[in-house]
Amino acid sequence: MPTIRKRRENDLTFRTNTQNSTRGSKQSMSQKKRQDFHLDLWFCLTLQNWILDFGRPIVMILLPLEWFPLNKPSAGDYFHMAYNVITPFLMLRLIERSPRALPRSAVYLCIITFVMGASIHLVGDSINHRLILSGYKLHLSVRENPIMRDLKPASLIDSFELLYYYDEHLGHLMWYIPFFITLFIYFTGCFTQPTAQKIPVTGQLLLAPSALYYWYLVTEGQITELFLLTFFAMVALVIYQRHNGLSPDSNGLFLFHSFSVTVLLVTLWVVYLWNDPVLRNKYPGFVYVPEPWSFYMLHIMKEH
Repeated sequence: MPTIRKRRENDLTFRTNTQNSTRGSKQSMSQKKRQDFHLDLWFCLTLQNWILDFGRPIVMILLPLEWFPLNKPSAGDYFHMAYNVITPFLMLRLIERSPRALPRSAVYLCIITFVMGASIHLVGDSINHRLILSGYKLHLSVRENPIMRDLKPASLIDSFELLYYYDEHLGHLMWYIPFFITLFIYFTGCFTQPTAQKIPVTGQLLLAPSALYYWYLVTEGQITELFLLTFFAMVALVIYQRHNGLSPDSNGLFLFHSFSVTVLLVTLWVVYLWNDPVLRNKYPGFVYVPEPWSFYMLHIMKEH
Protein backbone atom coordinates (compact mmCIF):
# COMPACT_ATOMS: atom_id res chain seq x y z
CA MET A 1 0.00 0.00 0.00
CA PRO A 2 2.72 2.59 0.78
CA THR A 3 4.32 1.81 -2.60
CA ILE A 4 1.03 2.40 -4.43
CA ARG A 5 0.40 5.65 -2.51
CA LYS A 6 3.89 6.89 -3.29
CA ARG A 7 3.45 6.07 -6.97
CA ARG A 8 0.18 8.01 -7.05
CA GLU A 9 1.84 10.99 -5.39
CA ASN A 10 4.65 10.90 -7.95
CA ASP A 11 2.13 10.73 -10.81
CA LEU A 12 0.20 13.70 -9.38
CA THR A 13 3.39 15.72 -8.96
CA PHE A 14 4.47 14.94 -12.51
CA ARG A 15 1.04 15.91 -13.88
CA THR A 16 1.05 19.19 -11.92
CA ASN A 17 4.55 20.08 -13.11
CA THR A 18 3.59 19.29 -16.70
CA GLN A 19 0.49 21.51 -16.50
CA ASN A 20 2.46 24.36 -14.95
CA SER A 21 5.15 23.99 -17.60
CA THR A 22 2.54 24.02 -20.39
CA ARG A 23 0.77 27.03 -18.90
CA GLY A 24 4.04 28.90 -18.52
CA SER A 25 5.03 28.03 -22.08
CA LYS A 26 1.70 29.36 -23.42
CA GLN A 27 2.04 32.57 -21.41
CA SER A 28 5.59 33.01 -22.68
CA MET A 29 4.48 32.50 -26.28
CA SER A 30 1.56 34.92 -25.82
CA GLN A 31 3.89 37.56 -24.34
CA LYS A 32 6.37 37.10 -27.19
CA LYS A 33 3.57 37.46 -29.76
CA ARG A 34 2.55 40.74 -28.14
CA GLN A 35 6.11 42.06 -28.30
CA ASP A 36 6.74 41.03 -31.92
CA PHE A 37 6.01 43.32 -34.85
CA HIS A 38 2.31 43.00 -35.70
CA LEU A 39 2.79 42.61 -39.44
CA ASP A 40 -0.59 40.93 -39.97
CA LEU A 41 -2.55 43.75 -38.29
CA TRP A 42 -0.54 46.63 -39.78
CA PHE A 43 -0.78 45.09 -43.26
CA CYS A 44 -4.53 44.47 -43.01
CA LEU A 45 -5.12 47.96 -41.59
CA THR A 46 -3.12 49.63 -44.36
CA LEU A 47 -4.65 47.51 -47.12
CA GLN A 48 -8.25 48.02 -46.06
CA ASN A 49 -7.62 51.77 -45.55
CA TRP A 50 -6.46 52.08 -49.14
CA ILE A 51 -9.20 49.90 -50.62
CA LEU A 52 -12.23 50.78 -48.50
CA ASP A 53 -11.51 54.44 -47.69
CA PHE A 54 -9.28 55.88 -50.42
CA GLY A 55 -10.72 53.55 -53.08
CA ARG A 56 -14.31 54.37 -52.13
CA PRO A 57 -14.77 57.49 -54.34
CA ILE A 58 -12.69 55.93 -57.11
CA VAL A 59 -14.89 52.85 -57.42
CA MET A 60 -17.94 55.14 -57.59
CA ILE A 61 -16.36 56.94 -60.56
CA LEU A 62 -15.24 53.80 -62.39
CA LEU A 63 -18.35 51.63 -62.12
CA PRO A 64 -21.27 52.39 -64.47
CA LEU A 65 -23.97 54.55 -62.93
CA GLU A 66 -26.66 52.21 -64.28
CA TRP A 67 -25.52 49.51 -61.84
CA PHE A 68 -26.29 51.73 -58.85
CA PRO A 69 -29.37 53.98 -59.26
CA LEU A 70 -29.29 57.31 -57.44
CA ASN A 71 -32.01 56.18 -55.02
CA LYS A 72 -30.00 53.10 -53.97
CA PRO A 73 -26.66 52.66 -52.15
CA SER A 74 -23.62 52.95 -54.43
CA ALA A 75 -20.57 50.69 -54.51
CA GLY A 76 -18.74 53.28 -52.45
CA ASP A 77 -21.45 53.10 -49.79
CA TYR A 78 -20.88 49.35 -49.47
CA PHE A 79 -17.14 50.00 -49.19
CA HIS A 80 -17.87 52.49 -46.40
CA MET A 81 -20.08 49.96 -44.58
CA ALA A 82 -17.29 47.39 -44.71
CA TYR A 83 -14.79 49.99 -43.47
CA ASN A 84 -17.06 50.84 -40.51
CA VAL A 85 -16.95 47.19 -39.40
CA ILE A 86 -13.40 46.08 -40.28
CA THR A 87 -11.48 49.11 -38.98
CA PRO A 88 -12.78 49.03 -35.37
CA PHE A 89 -12.28 45.26 -35.31
CA LEU A 90 -8.62 45.60 -36.35
CA MET A 91 -8.06 48.41 -33.84
CA LEU A 92 -9.48 46.28 -31.05
CA ARG A 93 -7.16 43.45 -32.09
CA LEU A 94 -4.26 45.94 -32.01
CA ILE A 95 -5.17 46.95 -28.45
CA GLU A 96 -5.33 43.28 -27.43
CA ARG A 97 -1.76 42.77 -28.70
CA SER A 98 -0.39 45.57 -26.54
CA PRO A 99 2.32 44.25 -24.18
CA ARG A 100 0.90 46.48 -21.43
CA ALA A 101 -2.57 46.70 -19.90
CA LEU A 102 -4.45 49.63 -21.44
CA PRO A 103 -7.62 51.42 -20.22
CA ARG A 104 -10.22 49.21 -21.91
CA SER A 105 -13.21 51.40 -20.97
CA ALA A 106 -11.66 54.39 -22.76
CA VAL A 107 -10.87 52.22 -25.78
CA TYR A 108 -14.43 50.83 -25.96
CA LEU A 109 -15.90 54.34 -25.69
CA CYS A 110 -13.62 55.52 -28.51
CA ILE A 111 -14.58 52.59 -30.73
CA ILE A 112 -18.31 53.18 -30.16
CA THR A 113 -17.94 56.89 -30.99
CA PHE A 114 -15.80 56.02 -34.01
CA VAL A 115 -18.50 53.75 -35.46
CA MET A 116 -21.18 56.37 -34.86
CA GLY A 117 -19.14 59.16 -36.50
CA ALA A 118 -18.16 57.00 -39.48
CA SER A 119 -21.84 56.05 -39.93
CA ILE A 120 -22.89 59.72 -39.92
CA HIS A 121 -20.24 60.35 -42.55
CA LEU A 122 -21.48 57.40 -44.60
CA VAL A 123 -24.92 59.00 -45.03
CA GLY A 124 -23.59 62.50 -45.71
CA ASP A 125 -20.94 61.32 -48.14
CA SER A 126 -23.44 59.13 -50.01
CA ILE A 127 -25.75 62.10 -50.66
CA ASN A 128 -22.77 64.31 -51.46
CA HIS A 129 -21.70 61.89 -54.20
CA ARG A 130 -25.14 62.09 -55.78
CA LEU A 131 -24.93 65.90 -55.70
CA ILE A 132 -21.61 65.70 -57.57
CA LEU A 133 -23.29 63.63 -60.29
CA SER A 134 -25.86 66.43 -60.57
CA GLY A 135 -23.21 69.12 -61.04
CA TYR A 136 -22.11 69.98 -57.50
CA LYS A 137 -18.57 71.49 -57.37
CA LEU A 138 -16.41 70.38 -54.45
CA HIS A 139 -14.06 73.35 -54.72
CA LEU A 140 -16.95 75.77 -54.08
CA SER A 141 -18.93 76.34 -50.88
CA VAL A 142 -22.53 75.13 -50.64
CA ARG A 143 -24.11 78.54 -51.38
CA GLU A 144 -21.68 79.31 -54.19
CA ASN A 145 -22.50 76.12 -56.10
CA PRO A 146 -24.46 76.76 -59.34
CA ILE A 147 -26.98 73.97 -58.65
CA MET A 148 -27.89 75.63 -55.32
CA ARG A 149 -28.62 79.10 -56.64
CA ASP A 150 -31.94 78.18 -58.29
CA LEU A 151 -33.28 76.03 -55.45
CA LYS A 152 -36.87 76.85 -54.43
CA PRO A 153 -37.62 77.56 -51.68
CA ALA A 154 -34.27 79.12 -50.83
CA SER A 155 -34.45 77.65 -47.31
CA LEU A 156 -33.48 74.30 -48.87
CA ILE A 157 -29.93 75.62 -49.05
CA ASP A 158 -29.90 75.68 -45.24
CA SER A 159 -30.75 71.96 -45.26
CA PHE A 160 -27.83 71.23 -47.59
CA GLU A 161 -25.52 73.29 -45.38
CA LEU A 162 -26.70 71.18 -42.43
CA LEU A 163 -25.93 68.06 -44.46
CA TYR A 164 -22.47 69.48 -45.23
CA TYR A 165 -21.96 70.14 -41.50
CA TYR A 166 -22.85 66.54 -40.59
CA ASP A 167 -20.65 65.19 -43.39
CA GLU A 168 -17.54 67.35 -43.19
CA HIS A 169 -17.52 68.54 -39.56
CA LEU A 170 -19.50 66.52 -37.01
CA GLY A 171 -19.04 63.20 -38.81
CA HIS A 172 -15.32 63.77 -39.25
CA LEU A 173 -14.80 64.83 -35.62
CA MET A 174 -16.70 61.85 -34.21
CA TRP A 175 -14.84 59.60 -36.65
CA TYR A 176 -11.27 60.86 -36.37
CA ILE A 177 -10.95 62.04 -32.75
CA PRO A 178 -11.60 58.56 -31.28
CA PHE A 179 -9.51 57.04 -34.09
CA PHE A 180 -6.41 59.01 -33.13
CA ILE A 181 -7.08 58.70 -29.38
CA THR A 182 -7.17 54.90 -29.78
CA LEU A 183 -3.89 54.92 -31.72
CA PHE A 184 -2.31 57.15 -29.06
CA ILE A 185 -3.54 54.87 -26.26
CA TYR A 186 -1.98 51.93 -28.11
CA PHE A 187 1.25 53.93 -28.55
CA THR A 188 1.50 54.49 -24.78
CA GLY A 189 1.88 50.72 -24.34
CA CYS A 190 4.65 50.38 -26.95
CA PHE A 191 7.60 51.26 -24.71
CA THR A 192 10.24 48.85 -23.52
CA GLN A 193 13.85 48.72 -22.32
CA PRO A 194 16.21 50.48 -24.76
CA THR A 195 17.52 47.43 -26.59
CA ALA A 196 18.31 47.37 -30.32
CA GLN A 197 14.69 47.97 -31.34
CA LYS A 198 14.12 48.48 -35.06
CA ILE A 199 11.37 48.08 -37.63
CA PRO A 200 11.71 44.83 -39.60
CA VAL A 201 12.10 44.97 -43.38
CA THR A 202 8.45 44.07 -43.90
CA GLY A 203 7.43 46.98 -41.69
CA GLN A 204 9.74 49.35 -43.55
CA LEU A 205 8.00 48.37 -46.80
CA LEU A 206 4.67 49.31 -45.21
CA LEU A 207 5.89 52.72 -44.01
CA ALA A 208 5.38 54.55 -47.33
CA PRO A 209 1.82 53.35 -48.08
CA SER A 210 0.85 53.84 -44.42
CA ALA A 211 2.18 57.42 -44.29
CA LEU A 212 0.66 58.25 -47.69
CA TYR A 213 -2.75 57.08 -46.50
CA TYR A 214 -2.48 59.19 -43.35
CA TRP A 215 -1.63 62.17 -45.60
CA TYR A 216 -4.86 61.52 -47.50
CA LEU A 217 -6.80 61.11 -44.24
CA VAL A 218 -5.48 64.38 -42.80
CA THR A 219 -5.96 66.49 -45.94
CA GLU A 220 -9.28 65.07 -47.16
CA GLY A 221 -10.69 64.83 -43.65
CA GLN A 222 -9.55 68.39 -42.79
CA ILE A 223 -8.15 67.26 -39.44
CA THR A 224 -4.70 68.84 -39.55
CA GLU A 225 -4.98 70.32 -36.05
CA LEU A 226 -6.10 67.00 -34.57
CA PHE A 227 -3.33 65.08 -36.32
CA LEU A 228 -0.62 67.54 -35.25
CA LEU A 229 -1.90 67.46 -31.67
CA THR A 230 -1.65 63.66 -31.69
CA PHE A 231 1.81 63.74 -33.25
CA PHE A 232 3.19 66.30 -30.78
CA ALA A 233 1.69 64.28 -27.91
CA MET A 234 3.58 61.25 -29.24
CA VAL A 235 6.80 63.28 -29.45
CA ALA A 236 6.35 64.50 -25.87
CA LEU A 237 5.67 60.93 -24.69
CA VAL A 238 8.82 59.63 -26.41
CA ILE A 239 10.93 62.34 -24.72
CA TYR A 240 9.35 61.64 -21.33
CA GLN A 241 9.80 57.87 -21.60
CA ARG A 242 13.43 58.22 -22.65
CA HIS A 243 14.05 60.12 -19.42
CA ASN A 244 12.62 57.04 -17.69
CA GLY A 245 14.96 54.73 -19.59
CA LEU A 246 12.36 53.41 -22.07
CA SER A 247 12.11 53.59 -25.86
CA PRO A 248 9.45 52.61 -28.44
CA ASP A 249 9.37 48.99 -29.59
CA SER A 250 9.10 48.04 -33.28
CA ASN A 251 5.34 48.70 -33.38
CA GLY A 252 5.72 52.05 -31.67
CA LEU A 253 8.51 53.00 -34.07
CA PHE A 254 6.34 52.04 -37.07
CA LEU A 255 3.48 54.23 -35.90
CA PHE A 256 5.76 57.13 -34.94
CA HIS A 257 7.70 57.06 -38.23
CA SER A 258 4.47 56.80 -40.24
CA PHE A 259 3.19 59.97 -38.58
CA SER A 260 6.56 61.71 -39.04
CA VAL A 261 6.54 61.07 -42.80
CA THR A 262 2.89 62.21 -42.91
CA VAL A 263 3.87 65.57 -41.39
CA LEU A 264 6.44 65.98 -44.18
CA LEU A 265 3.92 65.07 -46.90
CA VAL A 266 1.29 67.49 -45.57
CA THR A 267 3.89 70.27 -45.44
CA LEU A 268 4.91 69.66 -49.07
CA TRP A 269 1.24 69.59 -50.13
CA VAL A 270 0.54 72.96 -48.49
CA VAL A 271 3.66 74.55 -49.99
CA TYR A 272 2.72 73.28 -53.46
CA LEU A 273 -0.77 74.85 -53.32
CA TRP A 274 0.12 77.88 -51.22
CA ASN A 275 -0.64 80.46 -53.94
CA ASP A 276 -3.76 78.83 -55.45
CA PRO A 277 -6.41 81.62 -55.36
CA VAL A 278 -9.49 79.39 -55.80
CA LEU A 279 -8.50 76.94 -53.08
CA ARG A 280 -7.44 79.82 -50.86
CA ASN A 281 -10.99 81.14 -51.14
CA LYS A 282 -12.45 77.68 -50.37
CA TYR A 283 -10.22 77.20 -47.28
CA PRO A 284 -9.92 80.67 -45.70
CA GLY A 285 -9.07 79.54 -42.16
CA PHE A 286 -5.80 79.95 -40.29
CA VAL A 287 -4.72 76.41 -41.20
CA TYR A 288 -4.70 76.15 -45.00
CA VAL A 289 -4.74 72.50 -46.10
CA PRO A 290 -6.75 71.89 -49.32
CA GLU A 291 -8.59 68.61 -49.89
CA PRO A 292 -7.15 66.34 -52.63
CA TRP A 293 -10.56 65.81 -54.26
CA SER A 294 -11.14 69.58 -54.46
CA PHE A 295 -7.77 69.87 -56.18
CA TYR A 296 -8.75 67.02 -58.51
CA MET A 297 -12.05 68.65 -59.54
CA LEU A 298 -10.49 72.07 -59.97
CA HIS A 299 -7.26 71.27 -61.83
CA ILE A 300 -7.37 67.72 -63.17
CA MET A 301 -11.01 67.06 -64.00
CA LYS A 302 -11.29 70.39 -65.85
CA GLU A 303 -8.37 69.48 -68.10
CA HIS A 304 -10.21 66.35 -69.22
